Amino acid sequence: MKIMEGKIALVTGAASGLGFATSKAFAEAGAAVAMADWDENAVKAAASQLATEGYKTLAIKCDVSDEKQVEEMVNKTVATFGRLDYAYNNAGVQNELAEAADQTREDFDRVNSINYRGVWSCMKYELLQMRKQGSGAIVNCSSIGGIRAGAQRGVYHGAKHGVIGLTISAAVEYADRGIRINSVSPGLFHTAMSDQMIAAGQKDALDGMLAMVPIGRLGRPEEIANTVLFLCSEAASMIVGHNLVVDGGLTI
Repeated sequence: MKIMEGKIALVTGAASGLGFATSKAFAEAGAAVAMADWDENAVKAAASQLATEGYKTLAIKCDVSDEKQVEEMVNKTVATFGRLDYAYNNAGVQNELAEAADQTREDFDRVNSINYRGVWSCMKYELLQMRKQGSGAIVNCSSIGGIRAGAQRGVYHGAKHGVIGLTISAAVEYADRGIRINSVSPGLFHTAMSDQMIAAGQKDALDGMLAMVPIGRLGRPEEIANTVLFLCSEAASMIVGHNLVVDGGLTI
């Protein structure tokens, strides 16, 4: 029997990268997966791809910066599958590179509405459902930027620090009610975001960071997927409020 047979998972930012890899991993483990993304066409294509392989999927258009859409996302998941067992709040964006004095209010609001408030909104509505059930597991996506500093990335790093704060606070509140909440902090991974950095002329910066990674390579999306599944599984039943860093040794 697959370890998550009969369970229901929800993944945001599911059309590509870490989100798609995690959706696929949940499906392969036996779960039905609600796949949410702001790009409706892309997430429909991603869900259809998994469905053609025999997996149960649901594509949902959701901009996590819009609380109403987040509420509808969770409601649609529960209406379709009957419950919610696991959630991976993964959707995120990078900030525009700028020193603190030159960062704009518009970019601050954009990044925080997705990376910080978006995670808060997702947790809020996921927890409302899980609290009714008396069970569930949530993994929020932070970053190594949530535990260290980086020039010109203060807006992004501030939001990712905030994700860890949200995670540990909620974890304390719900640990004795059958709900475990943790976060994962990816290092340098090959995703659409890393491709965007290269396209934006930041290849030298990326190569410079990669040179500091002891394992000597970019991470693979499935390596985050495996981590998320572990944190949601019974194998991690005693892990609460933990930020699991997956970075090939970069932060050490």
